[in-house]
Amino acid sequence: MSSRENTRHPDGADTTAPGDAPARKQRLRRRLERLLGMAATEGNELVPLRNGDAIFPAMLEAIRGAEHTIDMMTFVYWRGRIARDFAAALADRAGAGVRVRLLLDGFGAKEIERDLLDVMDDAGVQVAWFRKPLWLSPFKQNHRCHRKALIVDEHTAFTGGVGIAEEWCGDARNPDEWRDTHVKVRGPAVDGIAAAFAQNWAECHDELFDDRDRFTGHDQVGNSIVQVVRGSAGIGWQDMQTLIRVMLTSAEQRFRLATAYFAPDTYFVDLLCATARRGVEVEILLPGPHTDQRACQLAGQHHYSRLLDAGVSIRQYQPTMMHAKVITVDGVASLIGSTNFNRRSMEHDEEVMLAVLDEAFTAELDRDYDADLERSVTIDPDRWRRRPAGQRLREAAVVPIRRFL
Repeated sequence: MSSRENTRHPDGADTTAPGDAPARKQRLRRRLERLLGMAATEGNELVPLRNGDAIFPAMLEAIRGAEHTIDMMTFVYWRGRIARDFAAALADRAGAGVRVRLLLDGFGAKEIERDLLDVMDDAGVQVAWFRKPLWLSPFKQNHRCHRKALIVDEHTAFTGGVGIAEEWCGDARNPDEWRDTHVKVRGPAVDGIAAAFAQNWAECHDELFDDRDRFTGHDQVGNSIVQVVRGSAGIGWQDMQTLIRVMLTSAEQRFRLATAYFAPDTYFVDLLCATARRGVEVEILLPGPHTDQRACQLAGQHHYSRLLDAGVSIRQYQPTMMHAKVITVDGVASLIGSTNFNRRSMEHDEEVMLAVLDEAFTAELDRDYDADLERSVTIDPDRWRRRPAGQRLREAAVVPIRRFL
């Protein structure tokens, strides 16, 4: 092999000096299209929305302006004023003749208040439940609909990590205001998000579409190249695993991950370590003292020593629960959606993720990541190796259930 030829990682990663941004984007696009078997779309406009103060007003504005159809799905629909605001907005548009469909996960949304369901039902909102636990076998109960999507009039969509509950209100100023990111989408990629809704709606309802679905085309409204990837429960290797695998093995300079729930299998721990060892700066941002899933946090901490030894940087967010699901690669590509870096998201649950090739959009996510790092603490490798025996025992205690976390 000559000095000008590429040295290859076993999974195909390029370890030579990075090329220019257009070449890197095109290379990554073709890898994703061929290995996932779905085409990316061009001409999309994406607007990242940081925390509830930005996310909820944008979503409610879109709902209140709907003229034809509203399709919404969510894992979490709990309590609080924001839950009532969404119910009122959906009911109002249904009462005005807009076709409104709401898909709720039978486990995640079980805390919704009965009177909100009555308000929406009376107004004509079509509410469906995805796999209510009491009706299911234990196998199906483990496979939840974790997707979050809102599609309005077939031309505007939202997706990301946010649930409908007071925990997501505010601007991550204290433990009562969770940190999260959502994205507003316009352009051809809206169809992919709509398909994610349709896939799960079809399981729960006899009518897939009606005469208010216009099936209109999309204008080229922006510069983002977007591939919409849907993850579903199944046996064997899944598309969501392939997506993340391609992003890791394609990284040439920097791989950044922010996730609410970090409990990967050994394969992805090995891949993170291998990525760091070939010279890529690998950064992981996780919840710190505030988490709603302590067992999952312990499962991830079981892997910290190996990751730190490989040169991976691990930081824990301090002010509140870190609930975002964001990956950025080399300043040119990003993933954003509902998928966490755990086995539940990659193997068991219905998920949706946007693979975005756009330097400007990725730069915005990186700026938010930088701001979050300023409010985080770094896990020191030496101190972690000296952690108390009690911490080690707690990590070991969750090993038997890691595949379900």
